[in-house]
Amino acid sequence: MTLRAMISQPMAGKSKEEILSTRSKAVATLEAMGYDVVNTYFNDEWVEQQDMQERGIENIPVYFLARSLERMASCHAVYFCIGWENTRGCRAEHKIAKDYGLKIIYEGQLEAEHETHENK
Repeated sequence: MTLRAMISQPMAGKSKEEILSTRSKAVATLEAMGYDVVNTYFNDEWVEQQDMQERGIENIPVYFLARSLERMASCHAVYFCIGWENTRGCRAEHKIAKDYGLKIIYEGQLEAEHETHENK
């Protein structure tokens, strides 16, 4: 069975480069754990605000949350990047992942566990 995970990360106020750098590290961590990463970085034609408004999307943050939740349905785990607790979308994803029994992985958690094992 292929294990799949998605990444939940704060994006508001961050540059595309910051987002992609954080995402790249998360992908490497998840792949090292044996997960296939489900893409939740939406950069297709729908992301332009004017295009979304023309299609009748009134609440853009809810639109992106809905797309993420759709992808979450195919996942076994969700990886939460540092700062997730400070954003509405990540908090909503966290609550849903927890309530529906997905494995929750926190950025830095694995590194801390690794350091603990090395110090024994």
